[in-house]
Amino acid sequence: MEINIDKYIAEQPALEDIKNQKPTFWVNPYKVAENEIWNHEELGLADIEAAEADLERYAPMIAKLFPETAATDGIIESELEKLDKMQAEIEKNHEFHGHLYMKMDSDLPVVGSIKARGGIYEVLKHAEDIALQEGLLKSKEDDYTKLVTPEAKKLFSQYKVQVGSTGNLGISIGVTAAALGFNAIVHMSYDAKQWKKDLLREKGAKVIEYDTDFNIALKKGRAESDADPKSYFVDDVKSRILFLGYATSALRVKKQFEKQGIKVDKDHPVFVYSPAGVGGSSGGTLFGMKAVFGEAARVFLIQPTHCPSIPLGMVTGLNNDVSVMDIGLDGKTEADGLACPSPSTFSGDYMKPMLDGEFTVRDGALFDYLRELHSSEDMMIEPSSCATFEGPIKLFENKYAKQFMKDNGLDKIQDNIIHLTWATGGSMVPDEINQQNLKTHLDD
Repeated sequence: MEINIDKYIAEQPALEDIKNQKPTFWVNPYKVAENEIWNHEELGLADIEAAEADLERYAPMIAKLFPETAATDGIIESELEKLDKMQAEIEKNHEFHGHLYMKMDSDLPVVGSIKARGGIYEVLKHAEDIALQEGLLKSKEDDYTKLVTPEAKKLFSQYKVQVGSTGNLGISIGVTAAALGFNAIVHMSYDAKQWKKDLLREKGAKVIEYDTDFNIALKKGRAESDADPKSYFVDDVKSRILFLGYATSALRVKKQFEKQGIKVDKDHPVFVYSPAGVGGSSGGTLFGMKAVFGEAARVFLIQPTHCPSIPLGMVTGLNNDVSVMDIGLDGKTEADGLACPSPSTFSGDYMKPMLDGEFTVRDGALFDYLRELHSSEDMMIEPSSCATFEGPIKLFENKYAKQFMKDNGLDKIQDNIIHLTWATGGSMVPDEINQQNLKTHLDD
């Protein structure tokens, strides 16, 4: 299908940059007034709190299944770090206002990425459903460590859990499902990194490789699962459970802000920047931040210049039925977790009334930001995670972003902004790959 993006460019000029693969900032023209957002959303804060209650109920099971979480009693959480040294480096070469922080989901236990939140949640919820159905659990007040026993493993071995992935979601689903005893099958597109495939196989998951993009791997995986009545497919494009699992992060961030004495209100806003592929984890995260912080939160997505699927989905209204290839882009990027040519319809529908906008970033900048983070803060994250820095760095430089700030009166309080960059993956990357990433220089 060929899409004529030109007809939208007159009203949304940033789309011309998107079409031409130039880094830019697209202002979401579909955002509604703050006091109207929740009139357009089926889910809300109560649903996020219910997901959080589920995770607290699962915590004893998580602590037993994954001993590395025992110190936090089975609660999987990451630190909130202030990046003073990196901010100082940014200020040497860029205009910058406010305070730079990073949410370290790159270091989440068990799977080392943001996908730990939604992915582990969905697998455990499925395991709970089977256990209740088969009588292994008598009720939701029962002892959930019963799900981490030889008897439970024997039960779960009769079932399959499948997922389509470019990398990190596959690790989250595959590792958790295999640990419980499910037959875990991960359908991976050509852009998935080899070390991620190797890790999954080491953990007991079956990996099916495709020489096609994420869309095809997803469709084939979904079809294979649908043909088996004992198979459950975790669908990054459609899953309500994944989405709410990601959204629980906002409740944790609120506690971290309070603990660190960070003031967040309309005059001290938090700007949240999340790298996005299909938009599931990023959409859920930003949805949660809006639900918890309301008008004090401004939310932004970041995608590669070669794969800006979310603005395309919103502008055309086609969401998952449109691909970046339909406007002549190739969808190829070094940011494997962001290599999703079509966006999630589910996430797109929820984000459309509340998203402030999207930055697009060239692949070369990902490695530049990685080197800057490593040299200033001695931190390592995945290159795709480094997309998050494009937001606060370009917010005060890009002409569309500067106009956005002025139009919303945010330029008057820019020194009070808390810039919350979201590190989506990195702690499980092998050291040799980290060293290779630090040496990678790209011109595009």
